[in-house]
Amino acid sequence: MENLYLIVGLGNPGAEYARTRHNAGFIVVDRLAERWQAGWTYEKKFAALLARAQAGERRALLCKPQAYMNASGEPVRDVVDFFRVALPRFLAVVDDADLPLGHLRLRPGGSSGGHHGLESIEQQLGTREFARLRVGIGRQDGVREITGHVLGRFGSTERALADKIFLAASEQAQTWLEAGIQKAMSQFNGVLSDSPNEGKEQ
Repeated sequence: MENLYLIVGLGNPGAEYARTRHNAGFIVVDRLAERWQAGWTYEKKFAALLARAQAGERRALLCKPQAYMNASGEPVRDVVDFFRVALPRFLAVVDDADLPLGHLRLRPGGSSGGHHGLESIEQQLGTREFARLRVGIGRQDGVREITGHVLGRFGSTERALADKIFLAASEQAQTWLEAGIQKAMSQFNGVLSDSPNEGKEQ
């Protein structure tokens, strides 16, 4: 559909995964839904939760696939195809254990970096040419096996920073929607800080 923008947050469905590091994408699109006063509806034909919103002059569709992370590409493909979303108007929001907590990185395309959700979307869409916003969740020092870490919840010392990064990520996604990817990258990419320009990267 003309002028429709799609923002997909990736995560695992189910109460046991709620608020875990791996569900950072879900948390970010939840923040957007709250800001835009958009309600979630489960749509069986897509196996996804969808929320429709008007953000300024843009029509936005938020999506939380209800397949597990490594199969999330199928619901995303079905939504993209049904609503005829042009790939320049599609953004995927994911967690990234290779980025420290407090880092954001938006890119117009590129490698999945081993993220199974991005891999699934790339396979289903047949391209890497779509925007992806990586939300840093960090990893445990010296630990190669990270499954337990990413499927765990933020510790008491991390929660305040995690809340700030989710808010900043939602603001970055909204900037992508309203002003384009270049402005969203220059304004938010890098280390979250109180100074608007400190630690930013292009």
